Amino acid sequence: MPREKMTDKRARAIAVAERMDQHYPQAECALHYTTPFTLTIAVLLSAQTTDASVNKVTPQLFERYPTAEAMAQANPEDVAKIIHSLGFYRNKAKNCVACAQMIMSDFGGEVPRTMEEIQKLPGVGRKTANVVLNEAFGVVEGIAVDTHVFRIAHQLKFSSADTPAKTEQDLLKLYPREYWEQVNHQWVLFGREYCIARRPRCAECFIADLCPAGKKLIKQ
Repeated sequence: MPREKMTDKRARAIAVAERMDQHYPQAECALHYTTPFTLTIAVLLSAQTTDASVNKVTPQLFERYPTAEAMAQANPEDVAKIIHSLGFYRNKAKNCVACAQMIMSDFGGEVPRTMEEIQKLPGVGRKTANVVLNEAFGVVEGIAVDTHVFRIAHQLKFSSADTPAKTEQDLLKLYPREYWEQVNHQWVLFGREYCIARRPRCAECFIADLCPAGKKLIKQ
């Protein structure tokens, strides 16, 4: 198979985005939160687990520690008891408290609003930073590449990179900035409903004709 030209790949990427807009016009963050701080903690907790699992523990967590000030004074062991059903809960509990402490000590009690500053927070990588900046502040600096976005980008042959950070850079080269905001929310929904890791529903997929894997099924 000849290598796809970048101009053709960009056109295909835009076509995928337009289909996503039609199918998921109101895509939103699935995590439950009320403030930039609670969003930051929720996204931090969502690493290597599902949003639904996070939403089960955050009501109790945020009732007890609703602000950075309250969380900064928490004992990590007490936080761990609340979030123990999540993967890596002990490390996440430590990061929650350390994150809140840095917000209080270095940022005046407010979640920072720049990519550089927010990534200084313990437990906050670029994916978390992208989600928080986009969702809480309307600041679009990139595309949050979680497990769904990573898998779909590779399935669509939009990237062959071996890390989320490199995959994000490949997507940013394909998509104009005005498309960045919705990619994560839409692709997460798509990954749950169609491009499922263990049993993708390619035969029913609404972008099958734009996807190399889907095209193979159509030809059969």
